[in-house]
Amino acid sequence: MREADGIRGATHGSAPVPLSVLDLVTVGAGQTASDALRTSVDLARLAEARGFHRHWVAEHHSMPGVASSSPAVILAHLAAHTERIRLGSGGVMLPNHAPLVIAEQFGTLEAMAPGRIDLGLGRAPGTDGATAAALRRAERLNEGADDFPQQLAELIRFLDDDFPDGHPYRRIHAVPGPVQATSPGGVQSPHRPPVWLLGSSGFSARLAGVLGLPFAFAHHFSAQNTIPALDLYRESFSPSAVLDEPYALIGVSALASEDGEEARRQVLAAALNMVRLRTGRPGLVPTPEEAEAHPFSPMERDFVDSWNANVVHGTPDEVRAGLDDLQKRTGADELMLTANAHGGDVRLRSYALIADAYGLPTTGSPTTGSPTA
Repeated sequence: MREADGIRGATHGSAPVPLSVLDLVTVGAGQTASDALRTSVDLARLAEARGFHRHWVAEHHSMPGVASSSPAVILAHLAAHTERIRLGSGGVMLPNHAPLVIAEQFGTLEAMAPGRIDLGLGRAPGTDGATAAALRRAERLNEGADDFPQQLAELIRFLDDDFPDGHPYRRIHAVPGPVQATSPGGVQSPHRPPVWLLGSSGFSARLAGVLGLPFAFAHHFSAQNTIPALDLYRESFSPSAVLDEPYALIGVSALASEDGEEARRQVLAAALNMVRLRTGRPGLVPTPEEAEAHPFSPMERDFVDSWNANVVHGTPDEVRAGLDDLQKRTGADELMLTANAHGGDVRLRSYALIADAYGLPTTGSPTTGSPTA
């Protein structure tokens, strides 16, 4: 199992499965991208100190309230401020990029933080159609999505440096990478970033199963498809050199506050942000006060109610119970929590409260990331 140790996490406290973090680097009204990135560093340190298994950053574009357009850049920054926690993309939208470029970026990250890097890949654009066309320099947006299996195979070949003889890319190498070990005097790291497939429907679930790769499902915005997709992944799974049995995590929106009513105020603001995004008006995450004063139309109110029904929120005990129930219903091997709120302090406090609710140990200082005495 070349990569299994990096995939499977440890369970701490009373948590039913390993807990991880999905970071959208959200920017609230009155804040800057610099503020959001400082929060991401604080969050990675907190997650490391409290025993969360991994911290992933998602690729999005042309969204004022999401400052994560360049996951590899952010991950390099987080790697410089942490020591143990796994860092990765949740995910890189592969059709937006040349596979060689991603192999080079994540080979570089692996060299910076050996044994700590995950490469999560998706086939959606991570944005609207016009922005996707600008990213891909193509008018037909389905070109990249349709070619995803071929792009994935090419990327893995670059990561492993094992194109067959006669292939046009046989003499092309992703550096840093395995080719360095074959050069005179070369010594190469034994690690290679594990590849994960991300999805919100059945396509990537089936592909991950067939290839024997770990799978991450976006429950936080496609809850109705969660169980069917996980069932399809498990039914399609074939043991591989990476995994001998399926391993699936789900992304979950979760927000805890000492005051349950305050948690509801915060998730209302995040829901208003989604209303604006879904109606072509993306912006900064509004404040709870703005959300409370917003004149929701009946259609908007229906959307908010439907959206927040899949956000696990409330007091720490309520959130813990909700997460436990979700894990039991889905059989997820790992829960990756994303806290969407206006303020970075609210997000940080939510993760700390959830860690407390599960009795996660304090394994290091959230300020320095160094072990405690």
